[in-house]
Amino acid sequence: MPNLDDDHTGARIKERRKLAGLTQRQLAERIPYSYSLLNQVECGARPATDAFVEAVAGALRVDVTVLSGTAHVTDIQQARLSALVRPIREALDLYDLKSPPASHARPAQNLTAAADQVCQDVRATHLRKAATDLPPLIAELTLSAQTRPCTATWQALASTYRTAHDIALKVGYRDLATVALDRMGWAAERASDPCLAAIRQYKRALGHKTAEHDLGRRLVQAGHDLLAGEDSREALAVAGQLHLGASAVAARSGDAAAVARHIAAARELATRVGGEAREVHWLSFGQVNVSLHELGASITMRQFDAALNQARRIKLPPSTLTSRRARFLVDRAVVEMETGHTDRALRHLVEARRAAPEQTRYHPGTRDAITGLLHTARRTPDTLNHMAAWIGL
Repeated sequence: MPNLDDDHTGARIKERRKLAGLTQRQLAERIPYSYSLLNQVECGARPATDAFVEAVAGALRVDVTVLSGTAHVTDIQQARLSALVRPIREALDLYDLKSPPASHARPAQNLTAAADQVCQDVRATHLRKAATDLPPLIAELTLSAQTRPCTATWQALASTYRTAHDIALKVGYRDLATVALDRMGWAAERASDPCLAAIRQYKRALGHKTAEHDLGRRLVQAGHDLLAGEDSREALAVAGQLHLGASAVAARSGDAAAVARHIAAARELATRVGGEAREVHWLSFGQVNVSLHELGASITMRQFDAALNQARRIKLPPSTLTSRRARFLVDRAVVEMETGHTDRALRHLVEARRAAPEQTRYHPGTRDAITGLLHTARRTPDTLNHMAAWIGL
């Protein structure tokens, strides 16, 4: 049994449950986890995974951080992340100030290419490079939008704000990710780009990590409303991505029928789009993307047998973006761990680390899988010990 003090996550869950006037059985009925597991978490006999904490937070209507306490990284890791993220935070905060004049200004097409490059760096999981290049690019685009406003410049600026959101989310700064989405909406409105505005609503819906799905559903619908009357390939791809977002929202509330409905709608749109629409705002919408979201929904609903079958059927093409491949490997590890295939789970985690070390280290699924493996292993392989130390356990 872990040697935990009185301020562990389970103790905070117990305190908040009592404040809500709920018994353990009443709370267990509101989350997709057993009464037995809740009891063990509260007394400190079992660790609380990120997914478990998110489910409880949604049921108790509190922020996840109220239950989880400090972030799951070491002090050294946190200091490095803070130094990396601080310039991005400052760039987002100064969006409405007049920028000092530049000695030379790049053409709009060059700035658009630079915005695409940082987005590509994130997809390639070069997070540190993207985070370093992003703040000066935001400043340059802001100046260009102020002095030479045009649709292309506003679109590029909205794209950089979306990249800031993606970076912040990948390294665990949810508050900064929310600010970045606000800035994205501000720029998309000035670009008069309904597809960018709809993508923002998709991102907003995914950002609400609670079991209450009405707000997420409304945000997805707002995205669809923005696309009303649009029938271009770009609009079809964005509409399909919105359905995938809706499937994720429905999965959090355990609505399997809604998940199936949105997955089916996304598959139909993927057929109409034809192939992988990677050129559409880096969404890479297509049949493979639909299958990955179907897998993610099954994991969220803890339907691990179904998820295992889905995961083993998925064959990622060689052209799959590194970020997506690493995310799939982590999801596969979680599924293999939950279904008792511990050796395979560890192997997939190692592959994910090799493919995208920065992304994998901070992905909550990595911690869930490693924690589960540590708890169930009769003996702890050196590889598992090294992975646990690597993520700060």
